[in-house]
Amino acid sequence: MHIKVRNLTFIFSSPFSPIYTALKGISLDIIPREIVAIVGPTGSGKTTLVQHFNGLLLPTKGTFSIDSKDLSDSKTDLAWVRRNVGLVFQFPEIQLFEEKVYDDVAFGPRNLRLSEWDVEERVRLSLKLVGLNFGQFKDLPPFRLSGGEKRRIAIAGVLAMNPQVLVLDEPTVGLDRRAGHLIEAVIQKYHIQGKTVVFVSHDMDLVARLAKRVILLDSGRIRFDGSKEDLFKNETILKQAGLALPQVCQFMEKVKKMGRPVRTDVYTINEAKDELEKMKRIPEDNK
Repeated sequence: MHIKVRNLTFIFSSPFSPIYTALKGISLDIIPREIVAIVGPTGSGKTTLVQHFNGLLLPTKGTFSIDSKDLSDSKTDLAWVRRNVGLVFQFPEIQLFEEKVYDDVAFGPRNLRLSEWDVEERVRLSLKLVGLNFGQFKDLPPFRLSGGEKRRIAIAGVLAMNPQVLVLDEPTVGLDRRAGHLIEAVIQKYHIQGKTVVFVSHDMDLVARLAKRVILLDSGRIRFDGSKEDLFKNETILKQAGLALPQVCQFMEKVKKMGRPVRTDVYTINEAKDELEKMKRIPEDNK
């Protein structure tokens, strides 16, 4: 699905608060099968932008289109949009409301009027995708589970709709390292299936590991849109946005400043290990 945004401006207006322009003339394209990270300081407009992806918010000015369907057009079927674009909120576990895990994950497919057999298949596949055993979890009350398990069940409920685009707002925030890695694996699996993934994150290490393209928002405007490699080379724009290099990059920078001939464009621990192993094999006279 091709997502096209042109000159999008969004203004929050309420009789109880001052008028606030959250997005200012945003234009971008996201093509099928991309994996895109949206980053930026708090209050930059990231959450406001992703809530446009399934029509939860509509532009005050400009257009937001999916496969040439303008979401602001009264003729556009927003139910179709929400079947094809799955939005996972920052704390999706607060959306859990059924008494059993099965019913929570099945809620969306049932609304699609699928047969109960098809519903069960989708629940099974979605729980498997997020690493939860169907037989073990299907009858459990969601509220008794750990934070990481709740997050995965909430994501499974979105995946059960089989959307072509998965949008996640801070998917690993508030989780311990193990739970965060499990959510990361879910995102990777979904992207491997050929689907488009867009995620918001303050975690630059997560961005480095997952994203190919990064969009940096600041004060409601796009300040950078390009490859993660180009972003991490641009120290000026990172500092202006209050962002730091991924920890692996920072470590490799320190190693290089010690006079070691290592690459600094590495984004995972395994890549860093490989680079350090290569350095060990270089004859001492060539270092």
